[in-house]
Amino acid sequence: MNKNELQPRCVFEQFAKINEVPRPSKHEDKMIEYLKNWGKEHNLDTLVDETGNVIIRKCATPGYEDRETVILQSHMDMVCDKLVDVDFNFNTDAIQTYVDGEWLKAKGTTLGADDGIGDAIQLALLASEDIEHGPIECVFTRDEETGLTGAHGMKAGFMTGKMLINLDSEDEGQIFVSCAGGLSTKAIFKFVKEDAPNGYFFIKAQLKGLIGGHSGDDINKHRANAIKILTRFLYKEQDKYDIRIAQFTSGKMHNAIPRDGYFTIAVPNNAKENIKADWNIFASDVEDEFHVTDKNMIFNMESTDAEKVLPANVGSNFVKSMQGIHNGILAMCQDEAISWMVETSSNVASIVTTDTDITIVASQRSNVMSNLENMGNTIKSVFELAGAEVSQGDRYPAWKMNADSKLTKIAVDSYKRLFGKEPKVLGIHAGLECGLFSERYPDLDMVSFGPTLRFVHTPDECLFIPTVQMVWDHLKEILKSIPSA
Repeated sequence: MNKNELQPRCVFEQFAKINEVPRPSKHEDKMIEYLKNWGKEHNLDTLVDETGNVIIRKCATPGYEDRETVILQSHMDMVCDKLVDVDFNFNTDAIQTYVDGEWLKAKGTTLGADDGIGDAIQLALLASEDIEHGPIECVFTRDEETGLTGAHGMKAGFMTGKMLINLDSEDEGQIFVSCAGGLSTKAIFKFVKEDAPNGYFFIKAQLKGLIGGHSGDDINKHRANAIKILTRFLYKEQDKYDIRIAQFTSGKMHNAIPRDGYFTIAVPNNAKENIKADWNIFASDVEDEFHVTDKNMIFNMESTDAEKVLPANVGSNFVKSMQGIHNGILAMCQDEAISWMVETSSNVASIVTTDTDITIVASQRSNVMSNLENMGNTIKSVFELAGAEVSQGDRYPAWKMNADSKLTKIAVDSYKRLFGKEPKVLGIHAGLECGLFSERYPDLDMVSFGPTLRFVHTPDECLFIPTVQMVWDHLKEILKSIPSA
């Protein structure tokens, strides 16, 4: 199968065009302009709000004028990650895709199907001339991935429909009706770098090849976190030797499990061989721990050039805090019906070192807002004990299930008619913009679904091609089944 044969063709053609438009989170200007021009070219009512969200409205097809207005919604930005040896500029370059069996993938970068495929489905529907539907509003929000900026900034009244279908879920056959809330915790250790003591040797250690993944959807898969592994080694070694940290870099996005990283340290000359031996033993132990989830770990340690280092106490406190903070699942849901679902978790997401500070970002999620606060305070307190400056932000609410949802019933019944089986109606541990919409539009009836994606937020991101047709058919069946207003 080649890319020109992908079905539904109308959706994949739109997706290919979208992937020619650079759209990193917080840099969506080109995508906003693309959507504005697209709407005007198709003679559709197109508006952009002050935050940068785009809405394109389409009138009902003949015979469906009396139906409830349905909002379709996806986000226009994408997570930008690439393999370390791939030369690619997300601000200028088009995503290069290819077909691998029944999967669509990108060449060494994230694919952008999260949520470009949702955008493509909306544009294909807007461009169609033979699909039966009532009035529709297609909404494209900005900066979902790094701050939910579009949903935060959207004012009441921008959307007018009473039913909303979010196209940002990643498992076909699953209809989501609730999501976790979240917040991010940032810790900064400040310092003035200094020369390493005399008689010290500089070592650079690197870890790569981890699976990584989405810090919400994949937190229950027990995948390795590069930051926690690297700092774990440093904690063990600083108990035995006077280690001085020069650099530590790992992770990129607050909502991705870090899949690679490195540190540079200065060690006493008489300890360097012991530390290298300890590294080899440590690597073997960790590979054994994660032999199921992360089979292709690559550990490397080598000598490197001298540079200035952190003061001893700052470096020690940094390492101790990283050993101590929670990473992974804190609690599972208590309700028996959803006891399989993660309730509360935290992900240590990124570390960046400059000449004056080390900045750590961790993200917390929970379906129970009081436990979200508790998880955030747990992370915050460890950093405070270590002497870091701590701030918290990017908080967003959970989306609570509506037991009387008419849209959920329509989505379930139409799925059964089409495919002869029951879809799963679930909550999700990831954050969705539906949580924020529920605050400004408290009466909005919402569901979320989408085609099957795997390894989102990583260069291994891929889209299961057959499920796009299934979602497309399901969406069309729902739109035909919307009741009169």
